[in-house]
Amino acid sequence: MDGTLGSGTALMFEPFDDDPSTSGLPMMPYEEFERRILAADAAGFQIGIHAIGTKANNWVLNAMEKARQANGKRDSRHRSEHAQILILSDIPRFAELGVIASMQPTHCITDKRFAEKRIGLERCKGAYAWQSLLKAGVQVAFGTDWSVEPIDPLEGLYAAVTRKDRAGEPGDGWFPEQKLSMEKAIELYTLGSAYAEFMEDRKGMIRKDYLADMVIFNNDLMTIPHDQIMPSKVDYTIVGGKVVYQREGVDIP
Repeated sequence: MDGTLGSGTALMFEPFDDDPSTSGLPMMPYEEFERRILAADAAGFQIGIHAIGTKANNWVLNAMEKARQANGKRDSRHRSEHAQILILSDIPRFAELGVIASMQPTHCITDKRFAEKRIGLERCKGAYAWQSLLKAGVQVAFGTDWSVEPIDPLEGLYAAVTRKDRAGEPGDGWFPEQKLSMEKAIELYTLGSAYAEFMEDRKGMIRKDYLADMVIFNNDLMTIPHDQIMPSKVDYTIVGGKVVYQREGVDIP
């Protein structure tokens, strides 16, 4: 639906603080966008839309609401891919419309370096608002957005629980009220993402008859200090119940 915060092309309601000449770029007029959403929803598709800015996400929700009114309510699990910067009044609408916030935590610690300069402190209150979305009952799915961001999910877990730069800056993190517990962050990467692809009955947790796909780390991610999250190593990768990767020097028990 729009561009990115870094390039100044995320579609916002108000101009950028550091470039008042622009408020971002829509990929198409709203009317055309809504027409496409209604048609795709009527055909039974699950829709995922790249939306970074406040206005882009608002348009996504508006079009999804129109589609529900026109085509009826169903378990569509449409997604806003990124859902990065939201007006606060739109947060509960995700839950009301059943729209998944498909988010990538490392965007937070990458973009926070310039976000306040670009959009100001007030708009940043709705940026990467994981806790606010969860408290509103929104289904959230985590991913990496590789190759835009690193593919290593440990960086995303670190971002989710600290909201600090990768060097481990002092303090409580950027808008610390939005930080997650490690348990919740892992859940959003696993069960949250499985739900987003209608696979929550086959994967996303360790349970009888589920796909036995998992990794085992050399550290307990639930208890280690935050500065040890990203350096952690994968000891084993298990696919379909079989060990397909074993780190050198680590024995199978």
